[in-house]
Amino acid sequence: MEAHPDSQDTREQSPLTPIIFLLLLIGCISGLSLIMGLANFLKTVMNTAFALLIDTCFYIMAIAVIMGALDALLTEFGVVKMLNRLLNPLMRPLYGLPGAAALGVVSTYLSDNPAILSLAEERGFRKYFKKYQFYALTNLGTAFGMGIIVSTFMLGLTIQDSHLVAAVLIGNLGAVIGSIVSTRLMIRQTKKEFGEDEYAEDVHVTMEEHFPLMHHMSRRKKKKPSLGMRVLNASLHGGKGGVEIGLSIIPGVVVVCTLVMIITKGPSADGSYTGAAYEGIALLPRIAEKLNFLLQPLFGFSSTEAIAVPITALGSAGAATGIVRDMSYAGLVNAHDISVFTAMCMCWSGYLSTHASMMQALKRPDLTGKAIISHTIGGLAAGVAANWIFRLFLLLAGG
Repeated sequence: MEAHPDSQDTREQSPLTPIIFLLLLIGCISGLSLIMGLANFLKTVMNTAFALLIDTCFYIMAIAVIMGALDALLTEFGVVKMLNRLLNPLMRPLYGLPGAAALGVVSTYLSDNPAILSLAEERGFRKYFKKYQFYALTNLGTAFGMGIIVSTFMLGLTIQDSHLVAAVLIGNLGAVIGSIVSTRLMIRQTKKEFGEDEYAEDVHVTMEEHFPLMHHMSRRKKKKPSLGMRVLNASLHGGKGGVEIGLSIIPGVVVVCTLVMIITKGPSADGSYTGAAYEGIALLPRIAEKLNFLLQPLFGFSSTEAIAVPITALGSAGAATGIVRDMSYAGLVNAHDISVFTAMCMCWSGYLSTHASMMQALKRPDLTGKAIISHTIGGLAAGVAANWIFRLFLLLAGG
């Protein structure tokens, strides 16, 4: 049986590609093994992955379940609809989008990036958008994805600083600024592609094919039972969605965070490698020290290890929050760092791993590069904004 022509095209590659890949893979493993020892390196990878799964993934899943239940309750009793109406007047002057886009902000903030696609497949939602505006929804939704989970996670940290709540609020404000930058930059690109006149009603979205776990969020029961049953049904349904979100972030946390930990952490306390979890070659802090003259005025991190958080957020916000948790235990972060972490983890929220799938779902994978470039700049703007707004807050608060 012949393969589909499209599948053949996607698999075409240079004969040298597998050889180059194997050389790079062997080179990386050999370099790490020369420093850590092969046996210690392999044990560290396994132990770190297991520790992240047990200590971080399940913790984040528990938060996602609670927040999923809250999301469902807010939707069931009309709070989301009310927030949408309140936010409507802000959307066009800030983002250049119709007021209906505010619902995308609320839905992704209460869940994850792909939630905005469940709205995008509704014809009654699409009719408000021109084509050039419609494809900027990927940037808008990603900037707020996992917002309430990240914010709740940060508020639950134990740090020796009295400004934690203010830091998280400022981080959210920084994410808003980053979202405006990202969305506006994307709109500049899509205007060149589509012009300003064509509407988006003919855009076809296949949500089930690309995000089956998130598709249930667009379905709400029309039957209204008693108040108690409404609360119970909504909270359990939302909690189930939280479990699915928690499961979906496990690969990102385990894979991305394990790799980042190895290049961020150093050897054990006595300077030797034992194969324990969270040992590494401390490459990233050394690079950060060389770039500290640039990173300090931009983000104001209190330690060089902190640069691992936004870098990890590129692939997984859940993995990034796991690093923040470990750093808080070690006393390496303060409220200022939390504000920048919140802004960048929210704004980036694993966009490198979701933008391609989101654009594929919108049938325009060719726009993925433009969306990623715009959102990279937006995430940097979010971190810079949070840094300087928090500094201004400390100045005004006298602390």
